[in-house]
Amino acid sequence: MKKFVLLILIAGMLLFGCAQSSQGTAGSGNSGGNSAGQTIQNESGVAQMTVKKGDVVRVDYVGTLENGTMFDTSIREEAVKGGIPLRSSYSPLEFTVGAGQMIAGFDNAVVGMKVGEEKTVTLKPSEAYGEANPQNTVTVNKSEIGGGGDLGVGTQLSASNGMAGVVTAIENDSVTVDFNHPLAGKTLVFRIILRGIVK
Repeated sequence: MKKFVLLILIAGMLLFGCAQSSQGTAGSGNSGGNSAGQTIQNESGVAQMTVKKGDVVRVDYVGTLENGTMFDTSIREEAVKGGIPLRSSYSPLEFTVGAGQMIAGFDNAVVGMKVGEEKTVTLKPSEAYGEANPQNTVTVNKSEIGGGGDLGVGTQLSASNGMAGVVTAIENDSVTVDFNHPLAGKTLVFRIILRGIVK
């Protein structure tokens, strides 16, 4: 009788131990499986997520003219390589896609991109800063330009309405100022790297 009870106790302990062991493994497996599954799913989700209008995105970019001359970038190392004046700080550009914060061609170029993707786009003037408008070039008398100082071709000026212009010619007392955007009429090439979609 004692042997029979002892055997039942041993069998019960073995069964209990196996159940505990099995539960622990299953629990770890399920927990790890769920966690890993969520991580894989999340990573997969990010990798597959593409930019759409209304998204807030962060991008790095390098902007050049057709001849390869760099005019702007969000990456300091590229600015150094391109020989353009350095800014005090550099970081990815953040904007809302489709909100009119960017030139049309740049805005449209990021739609459909995935995080980490890089692409190069060539934008015609109509997709960038438009064609230069002759009406935005004016000739005035030197006396009409306030601020004093020596004027020269290339001097940057601001009009009373806030428009920025650059002196393109000086003849006697006449000064010609171009108030078109400096990149108006130019075909632009942008290398764009999508750093993130901010949700």
